[in-house]
Amino acid sequence: MASALLELRDATAGYAGRAVLHGLDLTLRAGEHVAVLGRSGAGKSTLLSLIHQRLSEDAALIPQAAALVGTLSVFHNVYMGRLDRHSAWRNLRMLAFPMRAEVAAVRGVLDGVGMEDYLFRRAGALSGGQQQRVSVARALYNGRPVVIGDEPVSALDRLQGAEVLRRLSTRHGTMVLAMHDIGLALAHAQRILVMDAGRIVLDAPAANLTTGDLLPFYG
Repeated sequence: MASALLELRDATAGYAGRAVLHGLDLTLRAGEHVAVLGRSGAGKSTLLSLIHQRLSEDAALIPQAAALVGTLSVFHNVYMGRLDRHSAWRNLRMLAFPMRAEVAAVRGVLDGVGMEDYLFRRAGALSGGQQQRVSVARALYNGRPVVIGDEPVSALDRLQGAEVLRRLSTRHGTMVLAMHDIGLALAHAQRILVMDAGRIVLDAPAANLTTGDLLPFYG
């Protein structure tokens, strides 16, 4: 059995002095592909935030909002995935005079999500779905072994979403993704967590579940 990356025992978390997660027990192991499901407000985003806090040195984050800098190019927004690995001087130089090697590397990642032609397009001029793909590309470029995504394909159609999920699973050994599409979750995750009122109410292998098993949690 793979080693445990994260263990939560009777964990509580929230914001603004309000608890959102209650008595949470969770073990996350290296190599797992986990989909987190549940109604809006069930605590999915808070759980992902807690996991990211614990694994920040090893994890790339795809936030629910694309969180791009609209005045900068797609290239620069993707390059930000590795800002912390370079000196401030180098990062400032890249802002004005991008290096060919970095441009080629970012272009390759963008090609994987269908955004290569937008390399030097201003991020703020993109549609919501395009911005989401750039946000995914930033996590892919980050390259850390764990990816944590909060609805990373919600603005994409099912075919686009499936391709993005394949790219993420290839690039990152471990995935924890909040998702709203049950079909995509069952097809691309090994393990399903369902949250309700800040608690994990189902934790099971995806292979043992059907859409019918999960729909009642959305009723």
